[in-house]
Amino acid sequence: MQRFLIVFLATTAISLPASAEVTLSFYTGVQEVFDSHVRGDDGTNDFDFLAEWEGDSFAMPPHWGIRATWWRNENLGFGAEFEHTKAYASDGTLDEFGFDTLEFTDGLNSLTANVFYRWPGQWADGKVTPYVGGGLGLAIPHVEVRRSGSDDETFGYQVAGPSAMIAAGASYAFNESWAVFGEYKSTFSMLKTDLDGGGHLDSNITTWGVNLGVSYNF
Repeated sequence: MQRFLIVFLATTAISLPASAEVTLSFYTGVQEVFDSHVRGDDGTNDFDFLAEWEGDSFAMPPHWGIRATWWRNENLGFGAEFEHTKAYASDGTLDEFGFDTLEFTDGLNSLTANVFYRWPGQWADGKVTPYVGGGLGLAIPHVEVRRSGSDDETFGYQVAGPSAMIAAGASYAFNESWAVFGEYKSTFSMLKTDLDGGGHLDSNITTWGVNLGVSYNF
């Protein structure tokens, strides 16, 4: 995961000119996962079933994200974001469909390029700023899969397909530099992963969550 953060920070630093108004944001929160179809094969048998996923936001490693936004004017901003979400197959899903492990818990990660629009200083004597945003990028999950009775275990990061996110929220400014914010955020990931020992596992997974965070403006 460290290399993905290095790429994120290096890309952001190169793309943002010194004269820009920049907002760096860090957040955590409550994140959950919609059920989704899982399809693929383990090199021997095909499988196709509806998985029940759990988010378990505060289990280690917890859900978190980091975002950088370059504001071109008082309303429109562009930037980049790395988000660490998680998805665990429920015990019922594991037992019913023959898995010992099926999860993306060291990250159902996404790296996106974003566009945000804000309405500065709408309420509370100009301190509250609502905003909306969206982004497109890559899903980079940590894939952990093991079929029941198999010696083959998939365990590692993969660049698995496209990802997209939407967000809406509001920030509260304490001063010109520091603010806190709350938002609703949903991320969609199209995963096509390779399994050790042969085969593949594919699923389109959507997370949703309520985030709380802190921002620094400069």
